[in-house]
Amino acid sequence: MNILNKTLTLAVAASTLAVAAPAIAQDTGATIGFIGGFTGPIESLTPPIFAGAELVVKQVNEQGGILGGELKLISADGACDATAAAAAADRVINTDNVTAVVGALCTGETIGAFNGSGKSGNVVFISPASSAPALTTLDDNDLVYRTTPSDALQGVKLADLLLAKGVQDIAITYVNNDYGKGFADALSAAYTAGGGTVAANLAHEEGKADYRAELGNLVASQNLVILAYANASGNTVLRQAVESGNFTTYVGGDGMVGDDLLTGIDAAAVEGLIATRAGAPAGEATTTYTDLANAAGIEANATYAPQAYDAAFLLALAIEKNGSADREGLSAALREVASAPGEKILPGEWTKAVELIKAGTDIDYDGAGGPLDFDTAGDVDGIIVELAVEGGMFVEKGEIQ
Repeated sequence: MNILNKTLTLAVAASTLAVAAPAIAQDTGATIGFIGGFTGPIESLTPPIFAGAELVVKQVNEQGGILGGELKLISADGACDATAAAAAADRVINTDNVTAVVGALCTGETIGAFNGSGKSGNVVFISPASSAPALTTLDDNDLVYRTTPSDALQGVKLADLLLAKGVQDIAITYVNNDYGKGFADALSAAYTAGGGTVAANLAHEEGKADYRAELGNLVASQNLVILAYANASGNTVLRQAVESGNFTTYVGGDGMVGDDLLTGIDAAAVEGLIATRAGAPAGEATTTYTDLANAAGIEANATYAPQAYDAAFLLALAIEKNGSADREGLSAALREVASAPGEKILPGEWTKAVELIKAGTDIDYDGAGGPLDFDTAGDVDGIIVELAVEGGMFVEKGEIQ
């Protein structure tokens, strides 16, 4: 089964798990939504992210359920597109009546979904993957959160990494959306402040077959940074850059980390390609999650899979803490279960968490991707890790200090 068919099958299967009762009238159990790019430029990244959320639902139901009933998950395809995401949000919020949403994934997709129906519906969103700084300043009534660090951090860490490797000048091309521009701005500012030279910093449009003209405007540096999506312009830009022979070093962000990036490209030509993404600190919570994911047959360290697990687990905890499937009060409950003070809850410890909540004891969830102490904007701290292409595969090299 190819990736596209697989993702569509997953989406349909999840969407037909059950017909959810209205969130404001559900006596037992709860239903949450998942909005993500099952089709479009990140379709190869989405299945393991969705699998992370699905694992939470399985664990909760195997450990007694939620609010005395079943936790259900309904998915919808946001296609990494604001308009498609708004339609997806309308369905899961106004037809399926979910209590909250895991998602979306691309930043513009998340903003489109939330502004479309989320804000008016008083729905909490937790994105595991929307990293653009634009989410920090979104007018969201304390309803939009994320379990991955902002690109304000990823841009700084990528700049630090390149400078530490002795890369003194770069040319940047970024996909012309919130993600690409936010990442490029953060990288450019930090890299320049560190003494590096940004020889070119140019946007490109998604969906073109030929980027040779754009690449011709980037040759002032042989070190090419591509901030785009592996499934879409990222692959095309990289392939045509290699064919041009004008560049010697290739660099990407989290959106470039996917098996599809190297399709049609001689792996030897991009050996050593540098990339970054959100990572997880060493510790008991990360080890526990990794063991659970591996046992379930899930790629534990797939890009944003740990963050999706955390988003779903946090929503389940918040719903249980709130005492109902009502959307009212959920944001406050989320902040309570995510932060100190409280007894530590690790991934998979659903029964323990429910017992503590029922006893009136504060809890503090330590996630698969690290601690999740939300700031006033719904952002979290985190770590960024380095990856490199070695032998045609991405290999994680460790945290960028």
